[in-house]
Amino acid sequence: MPEYFNNLFDQWASSYDDTVVGKDVEYREVFRRYDEILETIAERANGFVLEFGVGTGNLTKKLVTKGMEVIGIEPSENMRKIAKQKLPGTAIVKGSFLSFPALGKKVDTIVSSYAFHHLTDAEKEQAIQLYTEMLHEGGKIIFGDTIFENDEAKQLAYLDAKNKKYDRLANDLNTEFYTTIPKLTDILEKHGFTVRFERMNDFVWIMEADFKAAK
Repeated sequence: MPEYFNNLFDQWASSYDDTVVGKDVEYREVFRRYDEILETIAERANGFVLEFGVGTGNLTKKLVTKGMEVIGIEPSENMRKIAKQKLPGTAIVKGSFLSFPALGKKVDTIVSSYAFHHLTDAEKEQAIQLYTEMLHEGGKIIFGDTIFENDEAKQLAYLDAKNKKYDRLANDLNTEFYTTIPKLTDILEKHGFTVRFERMNDFVWIMEADFKAAK
């Protein structure tokens, strides 16, 4: 993930929790049902969990509260500091979707919220390939993120943001690496996953992918 994103999230860390509860009108729909989205991910996770893009630790806290062993990966120093304050007994370490410390054992569930879009589609595939080597047979990936049904839906979302003069949101939609359900499905099925999607708001879907190792 480019250093630009680390700097952005370092700056956003202090106000991130205000944004996710709807105080920023431009991103209100993006974060609508935020707590429910995190709760759904946490309810479907199990066992030893690896979380990417911990942010301020909101999903992490739900996982830990449900009794799961969690290792959290977060590139932003300021985000890590806040997450560690919330969860002083949880391992939250520096890293990204593609680069992180060795775990020493396989994982049961890989989770993330509002973060996978920072990777290009090619990088997303690199990540999925990497995770096949880390998951137990029958393990799963559960990501909640902005995803679009197709390229046309993505363009319509951008035009809607422009029409509403949501300039920051429009810029995000035009410059970040939001992908589509068909593209993610192709990547995941290619690497041995069965995948399904559940829509949570106008932007966010939960992607749940079950892994079956090749024989």
